[in-house]
Amino acid sequence: MQVRVRFFASLRDVAGRAEQVLELPAGATPESAWQALVAERPELAPRRASLAAAVNRRYGKFDAPLADGDELAFLPPVSGG
Repeated sequence: MQVRVRFFASLRDVAGRAEQVLELPAGATPESAWQALVAERPELAPRRASLAAAVNRRYGKFDAPLADGDELAFLPPVSGG
């Protein structure tokens, strides 16, 4: 299945792009998608602990199943004033 991954803020800088299409096996989750991305770009790995995941613009858990055509966003923490 194909999932469109979107990167925001500092993740976009590290990934070097705003989005990427991943080919994942059936039963994939945001966590397995993240691991596939880290395999391509190991410098992403340390950021996992503070990330949120959103599937189709709704925050979700990293163990939720993905479906073909889903949009998956990884969101770093936001600070501001």
